[in-house]
Amino acid sequence: MRRLITLLWTLVTVLAVSAQIRGNSIAVSVVPDHQDWKYDVGETATFKVSVTRSNTLIDNVTVDYAAGPEMYQDVKKTGVVLKDGTLTLKGKMTKPGFYRVDVTARVDGKEYKGACGAAFSPEQLQPSTLMPQDFAAFWQNAVSEARKTPLNPTRRLLPERCTEDVNVYEVSFQNMHPNFRTYGILCVPVKPGKYPAMLRVPGAGVRPYGGDVYSASQGVITLEIGIHGIPVTMEQKVYDDVFNGALMNYWETGMDDRDKSYYKRVVIGCIRANDYIEQYTEWNGQGLAVTGSSQGGFLTLATAALDKRVTCYAPVHAALCDHTASLKGVACGWPHYFYWNKGKGEEKKIEVSRYYDGVNFARLITDKQKGWFSFGYNDDVVPPTTAWATYNTVKGPKEISPYQATWHFWFQEQWDEWENWLLKTLKN
Repeated sequence: MRRLITLLWTLVTVLAVSAQIRGNSIAVSVVPDHQDWKYDVGETATFKVSVTRSNTLIDNVTVDYAAGPEMYQDVKKTGVVLKDGTLTLKGKMTKPGFYRVDVTARVDGKEYKGACGAAFSPEQLQPSTLMPQDFAAFWQNAVSEARKTPLNPTRRLLPERCTEDVNVYEVSFQNMHPNFRTYGILCVPVKPGKYPAMLRVPGAGVRPYGGDVYSASQGVITLEIGIHGIPVTMEQKVYDDVFNGALMNYWETGMDDRDKSYYKRVVIGCIRANDYIEQYTEWNGQGLAVTGSSQGGFLTLATAALDKRVTCYAPVHAALCDHTASLKGVACGWPHYFYWNKGKGEEKKIEVSRYYDGVNFARLITDKQKGWFSFGYNDDVVPPTTAWATYNTVKGPKEISPYQATWHFWFQEQWDEWENWLLKTLKN
């Protein structure tokens, strides 16, 4: 017993110590001279660079930096010595877009990075992608064909995840054809009644899901889905093995044929998820939200566009938007299909990409659907150029809340604002 107590105490101590490791003593800061990081085309932005240790400047630190339009920076310097740990840079844009400064400092043999993306007249940004004439018809037909396959749902209670206020289930239902299933975590308020509902769609990758218990505890039915046709409650190693094997670079699969693209069944699965909510939960038939980040931001736009049951939607740093921008030398959305080879020899893929571009889905969103958009100006995965251009495309009621200093991650305040907006909008 004494050995067991000692072992447990040691484990707790180790975990406590490891949990205290946070951040770095050394930081690279790149700050613009406008508080909102916004400028008019033709203005000059001034960037203050500082490299600090324990919040004090480091003398004679060596840095490399790159500056210019994001993804197409044309100013690059290496081995610049900052005598007092500071540097001032300037930049401007002659057309709407983002001017990005990246700085890498080398201290004690390690690299530390900082960046700043300044917006120039972002409200004027327009996407490059063209909308195929049969875009809406293609997707309407795909949804109609999928609905010929019955959902045939399953539901399994997960007692270890339930709370006194929320019941949690792993569910599945058929997607485009028999025996291909979509899996997810359904969270339902215990108290009997009819509730608004929220579909949560995933970012890129392969992983298990925990479900949105918190929103369910606030009186909202939530369904968080996976997209790969496998259960979402297995050990992480299973997903790692699949991601590094059969599903490696799945976003590239079938992109030369609009009917064979991996994302066709993914998008359809989101619509079928709403079918499941409507037919097999205590949804009130009124408020229905969809939300997700990165790849999930794209799926949010697609679901809202194709499903008019959706009353509100909230994409965060939405990926897969404006694929063809790079063909014109402008920052393009993840996964940057045509950035590296300028689209040479990929005419068919370019054509197909338009059916899987978040911008074209955004064009179908109606004035009866409320939107909330958020992203970071420092995001080097989903460029803010594409995020703003996509936002500008939407004709219906919308709000925008950029968190400029974020990269491809969330700030806590951003998360709280997103969550509060969804709950408030669903219940009004």
